[in-house]
Amino acid sequence: MSEFTQKVEKELLSYLPQSDNEDIKKLISSMEYSLMAGGKRVRPYLVIAFSKLCNGSEQAAMPFACALEMIHTYSLIHDDLPCMDNDDLRRGKPTNHKVYGEATALLAGSGLLTLAFETALSERAISLNGYEKCVRAAKLLSECAGTSGMLGGQMIDLESEGKSVTVEHLREMDAKKTGALIIAAARLGCISAGASKEQEKAAVTYASDIGLAFQIVDDMLDITSTTEALGKNVGSDEENEKSTYAALLGLEKCRSLCEELTADAVRSLDVFSEDTQELKNFAYYLLKREN
Repeated sequence: MSEFTQKVEKELLSYLPQSDNEDIKKLISSMEYSLMAGGKRVRPYLVIAFSKLCNGSEQAAMPFACALEMIHTYSLIHDDLPCMDNDDLRRGKPTNHKVYGEATALLAGSGLLTLAFETALSERAISLNGYEKCVRAAKLLSECAGTSGMLGGQMIDLESEGKSVTVEHLREMDAKKTGALIIAAARLGCISAGASKEQEKAAVTYASDIGLAFQIVDDMLDITSTTEALGKNVGSDEENEKSTYAALLGLEKCRSLCEELTADAVRSLDVFSEDTQELKNFAYYLLKREN
């Protein structure tokens, strides 16, 4: 993952705009600060992995991978703002608004969101994938990031604070807030590679399962981990009066559920004729992560 992360980050930097205006330079610096703040790069990895699994090109899939990571990063900047989760630490570093101020952080998030579509529809993306695939990718990004996807999930999350909700309510929220972009990652790889409907369906199942497991592990780590290990403040879910899987089900039931979801994700890869060991290993890596 280290070598892959370096490759993705080099590509991400290549899409950042340039400006001679000092004020705009500050905005671009803010965008770069969060974009290069580290992270597991789960979403770009899945884009590339499913493209390669379906005999696609890593080079062709990379603009889609970068676009998705820009959207993910924008969501983190906005999530951390005082009007949302009001966090001051992200990946072991001060959150964007703590460094650049709230207004600049807001613009930086919006800048990354718009840059994502510029990237997915860039000359580079079109030359490698063709117009039709780029249009499909941009449409998918808008759906998964919008009100039917991530934004809808974030709104449900905000409205759920201080309320007692059911596990079914959490599943709907997380399917949108976290799962939508993870599913988009798998589908973007399939789109770039020209995968079959059966392959894309299996990719969605895999991504859906690991996406839910990912969120449940996050909930557990907010209780069991430390600020140093996690790179962000722990105990924030309880502080913000959020219902979580860990609170509703308990840690043991959560661990069992994550193992079941991971096993289901691994089984979904059986439809592929190519070697799927790398994606299987990735599912177990996410299951056992400590940050």
